[in-house]
This record gives sequence, C-alpha cells and structure tokens, in this order.
Amino acid sequence: MDVRSLAFRTDLALLVLGGSLVEDHDTHLVVRTPANPGFHWGNFYLLASPPAAGDVDALLTAYDADFPESTHRALGVDGTADQSAALAPLVAAGPALDAGTVMTARSVHAPPRPNTEAELRPLTSDDDWAKRVEVSAACHPEYPREQYLDFATRKATYERGLVEAGHGAWWGAFLDGRLVSGMGLMRAGAGLARFQSVETHPDFRGRGLAGTLVHHVGAWGLSELGARTLVMVADPEYLAARIYRSCGFVDSEVQTQLVQLTRS
Repeated sequence: MDVRSLAFRTDLALLVLGGSLVEDHDTHLVVRTPANPGFHWGNFYLLASPPAAGDVDALLTAYDADFPESTHRALGVDGTADQSAALAPLVAAGPALDAGTVMTARSVHAPPRPNTEAELRPLTSDDDWAKRVEVSAACHPEYPREQYLDFATRKATYERGLVEAGHGAWWGAFLDGRLVSGMGLMRAGAGLARFQSVETHPDFRGRGLAGTLVHHVGAWGLSELGARTLVMVADPEYLAARIYRSCGFVDSEVQTQLVQLTRS
C-alpha cells in the first residue's frame, strides 16, 4: 500500500524505528506495537480509502480479530483532504472522527511573544524522562492516573529509544529546574523531521513556552538533523495550531483518524 498522507508516512516511519510491526494487506495496513498495546496510534488499521457502507461490519469484525486483547478501536484513513462525508457509515458504527491539521515549515521564526526565562535543552537523564511522564499525565486528566502513567512510561521508553539511537532529540523548557513544556523532533524520512507530543503543563500555559520551544527546536532540526521540511499535526479547533502558525508553519493536509475507546 502506497501511503500518500505526509502525517501517516512520518507516523509509520517513527513507529517502525521504535520497534512497531507493519503488515501490508493492500487495502489496509495493520500496525502493532507489542511493547505498548494500549497505545491507540501504535495499534491500529490504516485504510487505503473510506470503507463502503456495506463493508463496515466486516471491517470492524476483522479489526477486533486482529487486536483481540485491545479494548479500543483506532483506524486511520489515508489521504490528504477532508473525508468526513465518505466516512459517515463508519462513524455511524461507533468510531468518532478526529481530523487533524497537518502543518509544515521549511523555515521557522520566533513567536510574537517569546519566553525569555526558560532554559531550553534536550532531555538526557532518568530524572528528565521521569519529568516528561509527569508533564504528560498532567496534560491528560481525563484518563485514570495510574493507567495513564503506565501508558506514558511505556511511550517515554519508546521515545528515549529513538533519541538514543540517534534519530532526534526530546527537548524541554525548564523553569527553576522544573520541566514545564516539552516536545520531540525526529528524522522521519528523506528531508523530513516530525514533531512529537508537544505538551505544556496546564499550570504554565499562556507564557509563550510552546511557541518558543517550537521555534528553537525547529531551527535545530533544520540545521542539525538535515531536515528540509518540518511536519506537525494539530487539532484545528485548539490554540496550538495558531501557535505553530505564528512560528512559520502553514496548513498543508488533513489527517483522518477515528477512535472508539470502548468496543460495543
């Protein structure tokens, strides 16, 4: 299956580097991450196109058979534009549509109000990575804390593995030694670098930390990773997309994802 979506191409590149398995079935890819079975976007189907109404039941049955131990369903649909109308039959069966804005930049500039107080540096120590897990948990209070900490710890292990293998770096903004914002940037194909998990602790939002870090890390990626294009995916309804635009990113594609947290 030839993946057209820039977002999914870079997603898959990083997943494979981190040890995920990808099976090509022509009409769809089956992606598995044995080290983190609760990771929605490490254990999913990537469909070549939206399913016809008459194929939805068979598709979900096949998904459940391929992921018998999962409680969720996660399905991506390849493409570069909005596909919501064609996905109505699949959405009616339970999965919720989540369309992300794929943003790209070939150069970056400082945000309008950069933060000048934070120390910006890569995560290196065990303590740094433990703080990264805590920030992520603070950003996702909608999940049970212990359950989310287990997921975030596994994900941080995967992220650290990418860093230590030389594929990129995980950066943090520190105030008085406390990690308050962070993000990863990894090589994800020829001339491509993909931002990962841009997160700012809720108590420290509105201080220009994310934009300052995106600018700093983006410039580093263009000079040190050899990237020609930086790739970011953002929620079109969330403030973050506006922050990224203020640093030089432009809207390029739409990424189509569907998630059902509990199978009916």
